[in-house]
Amino acid sequence: MAEVLENIAIYHSKNLIEKSQNGDEHAYGKLVGLWYKRIYNFSLKYFGDHDLAMEVTQQTFIVVFQKIGMLRDIDQFRFWLYKIALNHCRIEDRRHKKKKWFSIFVHDNDSVLESGIGNPEAEYQKKEKVEMIAELLKQLPDEQKTVMIMKEFEGMKFREIADVLNISENTAKSRLYYGLKALKKMLEKSELNYKI
Repeated sequence: MAEVLENIAIYHSKNLIEKSQNGDEHAYGKLVGLWYKRIYNFSLKYFGDHDLAMEVTQQTFIVVFQKIGMLRDIDQFRFWLYKIALNHCRIEDRRHKKKKWFSIFVHDNDSVLESGIGNPEAEYQKKEKVEMIAELLKQLPDEQKTVMIMKEFEGMKFREIADVLNISENTAKSRLYYGLKALKKMLEKSELNYKI
């Protein structure tokens, strides 16, 4: 279902991109409306901090507004957008290196607690596990963390991740593999002994 919605957004975006490139601010506003939540969620998962995610999202769409006329291949919009967002995530990460992470899912309670509704103990355990994974995720190298967020949380294909990061698909797969392996090892060592 998510892939169908993604394809609809991409199809609808093409027309809006063309209009935005011709200076149509109303079309640009609609384009932002289509992609804002995805870029915000990507940034939130990268940082686990609402304020930093908002800052990155706003900076991303400022750059998109300024440079959309330079985008030659409209089919590359999604990759171009994620590259801009990732670049701003890295800039903010360098600026706020000492800030603590909070749960990357705090603002996404519907999906996190969906299966535990009506069962407070199940809700608490699921939330606790998610927060632990978020805390451990920040310990991964940036390359592994980025691929993991794009693949596991954003649902991107390896080909798409490779395009955004300018790496081969095999490198993307390798980074995910080692990231998952490291995360699993950390989880197994934790006192709660969760499995992924």
